[in-house]
Amino acid sequence: MLNTSMEPGDSARNSAGPSGVEYESVSQDYLNQRQLKKGAAGWILLASLGVSYVISGDFAGWNFGLQQGGFGGMLLATVAMGIMYLFMVLSLAEMSASLPTAGGGYSYARRALGPWGGYLTGTAILLEYAIAPAAIAVFIGGYVNSLVGLDGPLVYTVFYAVFVGLHLWGAGEALKIMMGITIIAALAIVVFAVGLIPHFSMENLFNIAVNSEVAGASSFLPEGYMGIWAALPFAMWLFLAVEGVPLAAEESSDPARDMPKGIITAMVILLIFGAVVLFLAPGAAGADAMKDHGAPLVGALQAIYGEDSMMATFVNAVGLAGLIASFFSIIFAYSRQVFALSRAGYLPRFLSVTNKRKVPAMALIIPGVIGFLLSLTGEGDLMITMAVFGATISYALMMLSHIILRVKEPDLERPYKTPGGTLTSGVALVLAVIAFVSTFLVSQEAALWSAVFYGVMVAYFVFFSRHHLVAQAPEEEFEAIAKAEAELKN
Repeated sequence: MLNTSMEPGDSARNSAGPSGVEYESVSQDYLNQRQLKKGAAGWILLASLGVSYVISGDFAGWNFGLQQGGFGGMLLATVAMGIMYLFMVLSLAEMSASLPTAGGGYSYARRALGPWGGYLTGTAILLEYAIAPAAIAVFIGGYVNSLVGLDGPLVYTVFYAVFVGLHLWGAGEALKIMMGITIIAALAIVVFAVGLIPHFSMENLFNIAVNSEVAGASSFLPEGYMGIWAALPFAMWLFLAVEGVPLAAEESSDPARDMPKGIITAMVILLIFGAVVLFLAPGAAGADAMKDHGAPLVGALQAIYGEDSMMATFVNAVGLAGLIASFFSIIFAYSRQVFALSRAGYLPRFLSVTNKRKVPAMALIIPGVIGFLLSLTGEGDLMITMAVFGATISYALMMLSHIILRVKEPDLERPYKTPGGTLTSGVALVLAVIAFVSTFLVSQEAALWSAVFYGVMVAYFVFFSRHHLVAQAPEEEFEAIAKAEAELKN
């Protein structure tokens, strides 16, 4: 029996469980200091959050996939990753409605795979969300430089300071600002599409020189079959982080209804946006010109209408909102992931203390400082690959969790059920493993640095935090209740 009748600040050690972890009971005061603001987000705000996580990928980054695999390789990679994300979103919609906590994917893996699986999943998600804003900051610097001639540390400092500060103001306020920025960014994509549709030509998609030395090379696949695989991380950039919507579960008005509706709506919008930029930018300006362009949407418009055209300038200025939207929203995501892992004792506990506005201040500030330092490298494409490394590990573990929960807990209340059940999550699982391997093809350096980070975090769990988990954390109590119910049935 857990000791819950304690004075503030006290804790009691419980014996190690079969998974080799030890729990400490904490006072109610501990949990009172770690409360998020309830009811801050309905399904529309959640859908806009899902779009804002990702929309920067439409403005920069995805086009590096053209360099890796040509248009054909990038197209096939995008189809594969679009299926993976759609199927994963349908699976997450079920789990987020059933287990609505701020831990998101970590919470589901904790329930299905135990504390080890939960921590490995949560750490992989954290790797993705801590590094992605740094990559986006580099791309923001490129857009700001084209507008006003400023780039580098000054730009990164200003954006990190301002947007971490806005999140410290409060979740409801931050999400509303985020929604406004996302709408502006979506307008830029609409203007881009209207401007380039009349100038689209199929021939422009296939003007990258063919590498005759590789297997399967053609105008459709200029880098051959392996180009498809190498393009996967950049195809993921068109959808990366939409899985972060469930991290807002504890701030949702009605998670059982709002979570599935919000995340699925976001995914449909992102599929449309991804198709628009993938076809129109290279289809109007040429794939060869777009394959390494720092701002492909702006570059495509400039190629058609001229360097100083009003349309290109508008999309350049307003397109900055797309990068800001993702930068802003992923800051929210990493703070909630850190909050959940810290509250449960997997990470240092001080990171989950919330302020008077129910915001986890240290969970915002400390990863923000780390991300800022990473942005100083200026290696945006390298950091994309590092973020994908963490993301694909978490995807595979989350989809495995969906399958296990369906088998192990068929009677778990599921307000929403995934169409296709475990077949849907199984397909997403296989595609996630394939995408994980692709990171080593693109950059072994990025994969190595990601593995080092992951290894350090796992070592922290092995040698320290697994002996100090918090018994009353929501994810741990879910597990305790499930075990008690199973014992009663037996």
